[in-house]
Amino acid sequence: MAEPARRQTAADEAPPYDPRSIERTLLEQRARRGARVAHKRARRQARIRFFIVILALLGGAIAIGALAWQEIQKLFGL
Repeated sequence: MAEPARRQTAADEAPPYDPRSIERTLLEQRARRGARVAHKRARRQARIRFFIVILALLGGAIAIGALAWQEIQKLFGL
């Protein structure tokens, strides 16, 4: 035979909560957001450093090419 349904009391409706768990969750979310912002900033800075290094290497290659061209002109009288 079936049993009657359980009646819910006020204690069953409101689950107990730990105020420290809310603080921990907030701190965790804040740390995640901070890490995401720091990662975004680090990517932007890395991209800038990359382009600076590429420009420096390109400038160096052009300078060496110009110097080599001058020496070739001196040697062969072009």
